Amino acid sequence: MWLASSRASVADTHVRFSYAASVVERIEPNGTPAGMRADACDGIRRTVAQYCQLCDDGRFDEWVDLFTTEARFHVMGRTHVGRDAVRAFIEAGQGPDQRGRHLASDPVIDLASDGRSARAWTDYVFLDKQPKVTSVGRYHDELVAGPDGRWRFALREIVFQGKGPELTQPPPG
Repeated sequence: MWLASSRASVADTHVRFSYAASVVERIEPNGTPAGMRADACDGIRRTVAQYCQLCDDGRFDEWVDLFTTEARFHVMGRTHVGRDAVRAFIEAGQGPDQRGRHLASDPVIDLASDGRSARAWTDYVFLDKQPKVTSVGRYHDELVAGPDGRWRFALREIVFQGKGPELTQPPPG
């Protein structure tokens, strides 16, 4: 009988048995069922990837939908609040001549025990059209799952290489 994933030790994995349904469900240390965690993490990774791709392609109608209606976007010491302000900021800074390519690492994700909110940290590199590296840093995100099941940014703080976060916490050790 399967008791624990080969990637997790028995010490950090709990198993819930449901003999009536003959189901074994792995429970993460924070109490979140492993299946819920996997689905949530996939959705969060998708949102992070779409942020980069939609921005690079100038598809700002779709890009802004990655944020909650009251989202905060903090960069260069300023916070832009709400989708309209976030969109205005990014359109001004990412015109056709300024666009390039965002390259993002796999995020570190802390999922809340209810499975509906999370914090994530993602390293990134931005290449201009040359291609030349013009920005390196880390995204510090607070995300929430919407009623439609999509994960959206409630807060995104861009922390440039060599700087510390102003609104968020550093990633867990």
